[in-house]
Amino acid sequence: MPSYKAPVDDVLFLLNDVFEMQKLSNLPGFGDATPDVVEAILREGAKLCEETLQPLNLSGDQEGARRLDDGSVKTPKGFKAAHEAYAQGGWIGLAADADHGGQGLPYTLGAIMNEFSSSANMAFSMYPGLTMGAMAAIQVHGSDEQKQTYLPRMIEGVWSGTMNLTEPHCGTDLGLLKTKAVPQGDGSYAITGQKIFISAGEQDITENIVHLVLARIEGAPAGVKGISLFIVPRNHVNADGSSGARNGVSCGAIEHKMGIHANSTCVMNYDDAKGFLIGQENKGLAAMFVMMNEARLGVAIQGLAQSEVAYQNAAAYAKDRLQGRALSGAKAPEKPADPIIVHPDVRKNLLTARAFNEAARAFVIWTALQSDIAHRSPDEKTRQTADDLLGLMTPVLKGVLTDRGFDNAVRCQQVFGGHGYIAEWGMEQFVRDARIAQIYEGANGIQALDLVGRKLPANGGRAVMAFFAEVGAFLKDNKDDADLAPFAKPLKAGLDQLQQATMWFMQNAMAKPDNAGAGSTDYMHLFGLVAMSYMWAKMAKVALAKKDAPGMAEKLAVGRFYNERIMPECGMRLAGVVAGADSLMALPSDAF
Repeated sequence: MPSYKAPVDDVLFLLNDVFEMQKLSNLPGFGDATPDVVEAILREGAKLCEETLQPLNLSGDQEGARRLDDGSVKTPKGFKAAHEAYAQGGWIGLAADADHGGQGLPYTLGAIMNEFSSSANMAFSMYPGLTMGAMAAIQVHGSDEQKQTYLPRMIEGVWSGTMNLTEPHCGTDLGLLKTKAVPQGDGSYAITGQKIFISAGEQDITENIVHLVLARIEGAPAGVKGISLFIVPRNHVNADGSSGARNGVSCGAIEHKMGIHANSTCVMNYDDAKGFLIGQENKGLAAMFVMMNEARLGVAIQGLAQSEVAYQNAAAYAKDRLQGRALSGAKAPEKPADPIIVHPDVRKNLLTARAFNEAARAFVIWTALQSDIAHRSPDEKTRQTADDLLGLMTPVLKGVLTDRGFDNAVRCQQVFGGHGYIAEWGMEQFVRDARIAQIYEGANGIQALDLVGRKLPANGGRAVMAFFAEVGAFLKDNKDDADLAPFAKPLKAGLDQLQQATMWFMQNAMAKPDNAGAGSTDYMHLFGLVAMSYMWAKMAKVALAKKDAPGMAEKLAVGRFYNERIMPECGMRLAGVVAGADSLMALPSDAF
């Protein structure tokens, strides 16, 4: 049976020593997040994930969510009680506005809890996760009345939330959507249409579901300029704020899918359902992007989470499984064979995953802190710089962490040999669950195009120049530190290659846009490799200063592996960028 232990100590090392979160104590919510309070919160959250959520992961996958004949959906055994425990613990409202019942703590803590819960039970974590995303959109774009109506009940966990974008004929190209909204004269709209792939679209764990639905008001402009966003509750809301009669919302089917079986991924039918405009007419995509951006960071964390839990189980198995003898001579001569942890190839798989996990966790927390600064700092310039970095890093995090998270789940499955293919060990579930993260919330090819086509040139390249300057300043400040050289030199080489790739796009993509498309995925991964190398350099600087403290020698060893064995990939990625589009586009379409 699989197991999971939340990496609380590693998170505390990052928060307290690497990023020194206490220096942000002047920001709203951070003053209450003292080191002692943060540790208590994280250890309590870890306990919930380890003891309540993780034991339901395998059984939930095997049972799955089921649609009943009346259109209702039954979640797997234990999920409703687990959701109640999650909600009663205050985890849904951890970073939510205190004015509506939340705790108002930093978003960063919510991101960390997202990793813990997604590692423990990814399918479960999507139920409260979608709610938190919907809350964010309502908080930013909702009216005061809408906030007062929906947010307290969602924070309490009595109501949940979803996002409804995709339709059978349109996914990424939302300008093609057909769901229509007809004004009713009383301020409401009649919403009619069908949405597909709606995570947590119907379930039995909350008394009401607040659907956020993209639709086109009659007479609105064509394309994305004519899309509006609506709040469409599953059940009407009574005057006293309670859930009333059923709205014109129904689950037509549950998708039969590769993984996350315990999450109800629904076909949703809207038949003259009563909805309410959120934000401005024809500005729905901007409103939904608040939720989508938060969801993309959440999906990036899912990639890390599946890599982490797969690594933990593979490492435990490798230390226990006896098979063959070490190439350098028996390490356990008293036993019939050595544990497979002695074999270099097994270690390579494990270290590849671990080196990624520790750097990716730092990358997530660093970016989450940028989000907190962007939303809470009193200084406009500081907010702008943080918001620039947040926007730049979102597609990198989503694309790179989910691609590499899936690869690592496969690597760790490989450590088990044939047992990795058998359901009872849990490894094949990690692989199946990790796969969706590369696809939803914008497939990773779209993330790469967003990075190259939109985020790099935004504001004259202000964000990427700020990142180059920050890394460059770190390298300059530490150029004479010989002990840090094994981390600084690979970082400098990778930064140079990333800057070369950026310049190549500037010189070759405007006149020939296919060059940007052809090199976008390689560029995204090159960016991710360099960003994680920067994280390793920051961690190593602290670990060297605390080298006699527990765990620091191991931290430095894993970081050296990353730089020696993974960073050389930067050269390959640069070669992929500068190869251009000619060979990719040469073959006629009908020759495929």
